[in-house]
Amino acid sequence: MTEQSVPAVFTRILPLLTHAPEQPDFSHGYLDLLGDQPEQPAGPVQSFWESDLGSNLYDHAQSLARRMLPTWYRLPDRTRPPTGGRVLDIGCGPGNITGKLGRAVGPTGLAIGVDVSHPMLSRAARAETAGNVGFIRADARELPFPDGTFDLVTSVAALQLIPEPHAVLAGMARQLAPGGWLAVMVPTPRGGLLHQALTLFGDRSGLTFFDPAELAECLHDTGMKTVHTHQSGPVLWISARQPA
Repeated sequence: MTEQSVPAVFTRILPLLTHAPEQPDFSHGYLDLLGDQPEQPAGPVQSFWESDLGSNLYDHAQSLARRMLPTWYRLPDRTRPPTGGRVLDIGCGPGNITGKLGRAVGPTGLAIGVDVSHPMLSRAARAETAGNVGFIRADARELPFPDGTFDLVTSVAALQLIPEPHAVLAGMARQLAPGGWLAVMVPTPRGGLLHQALTLFGDRSGLTFFDPAELAECLHDTGMKTVHTHQSGPVLWISARQPA
């Protein structure tokens, strides 16, 4: 691989990694830290979204939902990243939100999207890579950055698909710098219509359904002092602040 084929943003990202690879793989426009390691999808829903067909449908469905129901996808005002800040977007999918966060932090800031899906990351890299926006293929259960690296860590409509979500949530909290914010949205609150419907017909989706009090307790256990939960329609937002 030639020097010119390395996206410029990774000259800023590589020094942040806990263990930067000796020969980083940028062949698809993103940094692949998993290589041929087999993926372990949580269930049929995630398997579908990670396919080529699913990634195309997901992109269009999310775009339509954001236009029709913008409040469901809007980060809580308190969690807005500072200009020049660092942002980590877990389960970034096609990268729309990562790109938006990159524009929010400005050219001196940095927004990094993490996902395990090749098709999703390929779309993200093509559409959203910029001088301050880059994408990494990595496992959310083993984030490749030291604790305390980011001013904001987000996950929008993804945590319900990730194996061991409570451990992932705790790991996300540890990634925050002092005073940093966590902002997580899940469309699967426990007791909601989707939960009731799948329970009625036998749930084999592989989705995780979340209880607000349980999530708040998980974050308090990590040392987060300020935790907010808010349900809007069928989506649940969780925001929390790392002590300054």
